[in-house]
Amino acid sequence: MSTHTDQPSVTVLGLGPMGRALAGAFLDAGVRTTVWNRTPGRDAELTARGAASAASPEEAVAAAPLTVVCVVNYDASDAVLRQEAVASALKGRTVVNLSADTPGRARDTAEWAGRHGVRYLDGAIMTPTPAIGTDDAVLLLSGPEELYREHRPVLAALGGSHTHLGEEIGRAAAYDIALLDVFWTAMAGYTHALAVARAEGVTATELAPFAQGIAAILPPLFTEFAADTDAGTYSGELNPITSAASTMAHVVHASEAHGIDASVMRVIEGQARRVIALGHGTDGFTRVAEVLARR
Repeated sequence: MSTHTDQPSVTVLGLGPMGRALAGAFLDAGVRTTVWNRTPGRDAELTARGAASAASPEEAVAAAPLTVVCVVNYDASDAVLRQEAVASALKGRTVVNLSADTPGRARDTAEWAGRHGVRYLDGAIMTPTPAIGTDDAVLLLSGPEELYREHRPVLAALGGSHTHLGEEIGRAAAYDIALLDVFWTAMAGYTHALAVARAEGVTATELAPFAQGIAAILPPLFTEFAADTDAGTYSGELNPITSAASTMAHVVHASEAHGIDASVMRVIEGQARRVIALGHGTDGFTRVAEVLARR
């Protein structure tokens, strides 16, 4: 049986649903786990399972060589980590910040950590809470590779795949932002489609299998269009953007005929029309990415 001297240990700061899932996965893997949360009372289940509850964040971070932070954003993590007593206790230890925010905030926190002798990795969780500790978990990390390799055995308790994206500290957050962009714009499109379908007497249940069929088309297109975009060719051989703009107009007109807000699709159509006006009417829709980046 492991003793405290050879048993791996970790501290988890933040006990929202994801933080509790992280701490639970560490406990399930036999990692000695200390927890702390700004709002008391969220650690009862975890302490019943063997977690140690710290009375303060500085006590918590001093309990382990590795601290995993998972709070709502970097305003919240900064409010904890940048306290003088906490920063002092963290000196020489490692922080893995799995809170969600922008690449710029990740770089700012890494710069702060470097000034205070804190070893730092930034990360993103790309799966929902129930996936933590299972094969379905997906975690992205960035920062010093040596540091990642050192703590990889403990982080492995979180399950699934762990991808180290490189030394540049903002890369995990950059992937996170880009992938959230895909997810939420897709969800916005789906909920708008449900409203239009319902206005035409089609239930969500009736539409769902056909919506899944549309979604299944996307993965191979992502791969094809990625190569097309990186090469700067933006091929419109399969569907020129002039044709795409026409179908977008149909969605706008059908929506507004029912009094349904079509402002999102109007913006998308406007982007397509801008590409056409710039002389790229025979290109594919991914030409929009290049036009959006123009200053």
